[in-house]
Amino acid sequence: MILAEKLERLKALFTEMEQALIAYSGGVDSTLVAKIAYDTLGDRALAVTALSPALLKEELEDAEIQAATIGISHKIVKTHEIENPNYTSNPVNRCYFCKSELHDTLKPLARELGYPYVVDGVNADDLRDYRPGIQAARERGARSPLSEVGVTKAEVRQLSQQLGLPWWDKPAQPCLSSRFPYGEEITVIKLQRVGRAEIYLRKLGLKDLRVRSIGDTARIELPPEQIKDFVLTTDLKLVVSAFQEIGFTYVTLDLEGFRSGKLNQVVGAGLIATTS
Repeated sequence: MILAEKLERLKALFTEMEQALIAYSGGVDSTLVAKIAYDTLGDRALAVTALSPALLKEELEDAEIQAATIGISHKIVKTHEIENPNYTSNPVNRCYFCKSELHDTLKPLARELGYPYVVDGVNADDLRDYRPGIQAARERGARSPLSEVGVTKAEVRQLSQQLGLPWWDKPAQPCLSSRFPYGEEITVIKLQRVGRAEIYLRKLGLKDLRVRSIGDTARIELPPEQIKDFVLTTDLKLVVSAFQEIGFTYVTLDLEGFRSGKLNQVVGAGLIATTS
């Protein structure tokens, strides 16, 4: 199916829904869903962003700006996954408990406001990765228009660019809890620490990156082709000092380079059992 046909099918899905509440993080996927929903449904579409310690302040600000640019109504609600030990103990299916909290918040809100559907930004490529949060969303009746139509991540960016969204090439920014190895406890302090570290690096002009937090060690991941330039042109002592002020004791650079979902390799290797 060509991209234009997929776009028409997405519009048709929202037309059939008549009203929809979008689980809107401000990432490129959910923003495209919000854009198409608003273009199709107008004020019968609502974008809702969950506010928690796992969302960077800058990401929330971006979400607000993008929603205003699109024109869609935008609501912010608080979620409390940080109070759930099943989440903070960081088992391999941690994302299940995070998304359970999200959709247990959004589903009754949608019902209260008169929206028959809650939709998210899961795309076709997400179904190929280990994403226990998708199961939690499905159990609560959420729909994923992008994956239903077979829209891939690359096509999300193509459609976003075609529709004139200036953030079509925005780097993926999963929640901060994904920066910790499974089994390491997640706390508000740790989330804020890794968030501030990534903000620091972005202010240096870096875009695609992760700061993995392993105990008191920060492990910086950059695209492989950028590692040499980073080492040669960056004041590494200044970076170390900044990270130590943030709260890390040690700062390392991952020589393999950035790869989305890297911590999930232990799942494929069967090194950590799923808990609940």
